[in-house]
Amino acid sequence: MARIYVPRAPRRNRSRIYTIVSVVIIIVVIAYLYIPGGNQSEPNNSGLITNSRDTVVSSDSEEGSRSQDNSDAGDASLPNTSPDWTSSSSGGTEISSQGQPERGNAAGGAPLGAPTGSGGITPAMQPPVQSVSSEADKLIAEAAAMLNQGVSQIIPARDKYNEALRSRTISVQQAKFVKEKLSSLADDWLFNRVALPGDTLCEHYKVQPGDQLRIIGDKNKITYELIMDLNKISDARTLRAEQNIKIVKGPFHAKVYRSTFTMDVYLQNTYVRTFTVGLGIKGEETPTGLWKVKAGGKLIEPEWTDPSGKTHYPSDPDYPLGSRWIALEGVSGDAVGKQGFAIHGTHKPQELGTASSQGCIRLENGNAILVYNMLVPTYSTVEVLD
Repeated sequence: MARIYVPRAPRRNRSRIYTIVSVVIIIVVIAYLYIPGGNQSEPNNSGLITNSRDTVVSSDSEEGSRSQDNSDAGDASLPNTSPDWTSSSSGGTEISSQGQPERGNAAGGAPLGAPTGSGGITPAMQPPVQSVSSEADKLIAEAAAMLNQGVSQIIPARDKYNEALRSRTISVQQAKFVKEKLSSLADDWLFNRVALPGDTLCEHYKVQPGDQLRIIGDKNKITYELIMDLNKISDARTLRAEQNIKIVKGPFHAKVYRSTFTMDVYLQNTYVRTFTVGLGIKGEETPTGLWKVKAGGKLIEPEWTDPSGKTHYPSDPDYPLGSRWIALEGVSGDAVGKQGFAIHGTHKPQELGTASSQGCIRLENGNAILVYNMLVPTYSTVEVLD
């Protein structure tokens, strides 16, 4: 039987066909993966959308994108011991609870690592955004770095924190943190008998023949009681010539905030400490404005006649003035012309932080003594603010 011969395609033609088929397959796969809508994430029942990098963001708020972990975005300019606070100032650097700065978009956009919503663009493909710090952020970080260097940097750190507290960019959270730091530092530079090198607010003084504590205090606009307290002098008569004592460059001032029931005390312009106070009840509110400590108005447990005509004596179980009385004189604002107002102690500490007085500013008895020792008649002012 004769064979029927069927010609076959040349080997070269077969290879070309295979190549074309392969290219077509690759094109189909690429189109499926990268054309918008071809690789979309499926919404889950919780209203969240999960992308291929397991990053979770809110489907109806950009706040979810801001909660991602950006801990890998450290700023080398800030120390590792940065404080545990979050800046709320515009364009500021957020500090995490681990003490590392977190990167944000200064223009108000989503942080790095957040999906943009554009088809085919992953977080890793987004352009880098430069971290921006506010003035307060930088000052706080510089102060923290100074404290890491030891006791020799307490005064520069104090001054840097105080500068941050006065910055217009400081947030409420930052101000609270800075005040806590400054209050703690006051135990190192103020409330002891040591004057640290470089401090313009405290110094050592060699007592001269004929000196008296009251005279030394008047020259420096501080009380002799404060000098005795700082130097552990129990009797002013024991002062001797050539004796070295610590003195403070006054005066002290106070600011009272009616909205928070707090009193901030400053030495000149440097923050020292915050005290909780009691203020006037509704209808007898503590008047706002500027007051000064009245000359001759500082008394220890004085007799007092209230507006009803009843006289109170220190021995009375319900004596309302506590340990100290610091009479105030109105200088400006609603304080002008007001009489009978003072800072004083109380035997009812449970009423501090409330509107409970007849207009006076109440302090816990121990704090009343401390404030009494700091404020000086005529020179010290008390500003009452809303």
